[in-house]
Amino acid sequence: MLKMVTFFQGLPGQQSVLGTLNVPGSPPKPRSTSEAESEASMSEVSSEDLVPPQEPGTVPDREEEEAEKKKKKSKGLANMFSVFTKGKKKKRGQPGLSDPEVQPQSQPKPAGPLLTVEELKEALERGRLETAWQVLALEQALEAAAAAGGTSGEELVWRQSKVEALYALLRDQVLGVLRRPLEAAPERLRQALAVVSQQEREDRRAAGGPAAAALEATRPRRWLQLWRGVVAEVAAERLDAQPALAADGRSEAESRFLHMGRTMREDLEAVAERLKPLFPDEFDVVHTYAESYHRHFAEHLGAMAQFELCERDAYLLLLWVQNLYPKDILNSPKLAQELQGIELGSLLPSKQIRFLEAMFLSNEVTNVKSLMARALELESQRWAQDVAPQSLDGRCHSELAIDIIQIVSLGQDKAENITPEVGVQIKQLLLVELAALLRSYQRAFDEFLEKNKLLKNYRVNIIANINNCQSFRMSVEQKWQMPPDSLNHLLEPLKELKAHGFDTLLQSLFLDLKPLFKKFTQTRWANPDETLEEILATVDSRLPEFSELQDCFRKELVEAVHLHLVKEYIIRLSKRRLVLKTAEQQQQLAGHILANAEAIQHFCTDNGSTAAWLQPALPTIAEIIRLQDPSAIKIEVATYITRYPDFSKGHLNAILAIKGNLQSSDVKSIRNILDINTEVHEPSRPLFSLIKVG
Repeated sequence: MLKMVTFFQGLPGQQSVLGTLNVPGSPPKPRSTSEAESEASMSEVSSEDLVPPQEPGTVPDREEEEAEKKKKKSKGLANMFSVFTKGKKKKRGQPGLSDPEVQPQSQPKPAGPLLTVEELKEALERGRLETAWQVLALEQALEAAAAAGGTSGEELVWRQSKVEALYALLRDQVLGVLRRPLEAAPERLRQALAVVSQQEREDRRAAGGPAAAALEATRPRRWLQLWRGVVAEVAAERLDAQPALAADGRSEAESRFLHMGRTMREDLEAVAERLKPLFPDEFDVVHTYAESYHRHFAEHLGAMAQFELCERDAYLLLLWVQNLYPKDILNSPKLAQELQGIELGSLLPSKQIRFLEAMFLSNEVTNVKSLMARALELESQRWAQDVAPQSLDGRCHSELAIDIIQIVSLGQDKAENITPEVGVQIKQLLLVELAALLRSYQRAFDEFLEKNKLLKNYRVNIIANINNCQSFRMSVEQKWQMPPDSLNHLLEPLKELKAHGFDTLLQSLFLDLKPLFKKFTQTRWANPDETLEEILATVDSRLPEFSELQDCFRKELVEAVHLHLVKEYIIRLSKRRLVLKTAEQQQQLAGHILANAEAIQHFCTDNGSTAAWLQPALPTIAEIIRLQDPSAIKIEVATYITRYPDFSKGHLNAILAIKGNLQSSDVKSIRNILDINTEVHEPSRPLFSLIKVG
């Protein structure tokens, strides 16, 4: 059975990467054609590109010209730059990138030298994100120039292409840092996040007013959305990575699920622990990563579910969707609180889940049925081949009950591992199959009893199968809470199996006792005490043959012997061969019966019988024989039939026939007592229904 602790133990050769989102060694994202063109155009950019050209007729000295350009540039842009230099702290009251949106003209003059466009390009190529404020300043200056007029549209568009080329470089650098956030130094990561936040604010600012007609609309840039796309790419790369080959016999699907589940859990834990404290709230970083990983996981499983899956992979798919993923990943100790309130949904549509569950139930019930039948077949073969059963603690033991219950329990446990509801569905199906198996077991055992009487291990195999009944009952009671009536109905075949087994085991003993019981009538009850002693001695000598029965069944077997002794004694009394005409003779016989009844009860009780219901059977008959008053006899008979509802007029006639001095009218009057209650009661324990009278 697949357990979560197994799934998240490391596979050989595959170690967890806590830098989870770094994807070391993954190829860089290809650049788009527009990005390549923008970068190519940057090679032609110079510091003059964003400065108005000189008026005709003036040819200043080169040094003076450069100084003049720098002076003009400083004066024209200084009040439009925002502060974004590495390690620079804000002054009191000074707005920063994380502050509410500010207007460009209100931003203070930044510290540090201004860079030319060529220098900005070189700085960005080297990954210097602290220069991002100057790119923003160039964009704002361009917007101001377009709004002021006086510059040709062609010139503005040309300059804008240079700004966009710088933004392409900046975007690639920022997203490159955010693609592998755990590889970046915390300060560099903060810079990248601040650039994205600043761009989001600029998008909102641009949305508040119309763009200059001479400029191409470049806002909103949606860098936060681009970052989410990067996260989705990272999730796909991480989850699609080829897992290490499993050395423990896992299938390809099992290895893939293990890799994806463990990667997702460890990556999200790293995001929650290490990235969440660094990312601004607007990024909603845990939610973003969770949705991206969930979406790709769901896409992978959805694609897999479209194919015809083998039983093992179909079950594994259900197990992940319904159990392992929601419980052991999304609700893992480190993620449960972080993902609270995030509705990720199921990995598969409910309709597809129901279809897979129905397929699992059908397959699993078929497998359980087949495995149980095979187990019974192997057991039956051992009986027929005269193989002796095992001995456990001095008792004959069979593994059949253990094998059958393990097979059923495994199917039950697999279903419950999916969901408790699936477990409830399969329970009823498995109980039907178990009941059918028990009926087959009873038929196979009856066939063995009939055809294999001469085998050496015949009796010990019977004992082993009787002992099996206890194993079945205990296992079923422990596995399923069932009403007593349902349990008894399910185990009815075992009750019959046990009864047939007892009958077979006791058959030779009862045959030995038959001629001894005949002595009662053959001697006309002359020496009943001696005859009974001989009977009990014979039983006592044979009881060790049943020592390999479980204690509970040995007691039941002694109860069966107890019933047989009482029954055979009554049969001898009912033979109508003894007629006593005097009260003294009847009282003498009654005394013998009472003494014999006490001896039988004492012997059987000492050997484990708990059949207390048999105790009044012989003493009451003795009392009917002893009494002379018809009214008193009626009272005894009326009491007797309440204890033994199967006591009939035929049985009463046979007992009354012993009393040779009883008038026929009195016999008729006593017999009519049985007509008072005309309802037929089925006895809970048969006694007289086992006794045939002529």
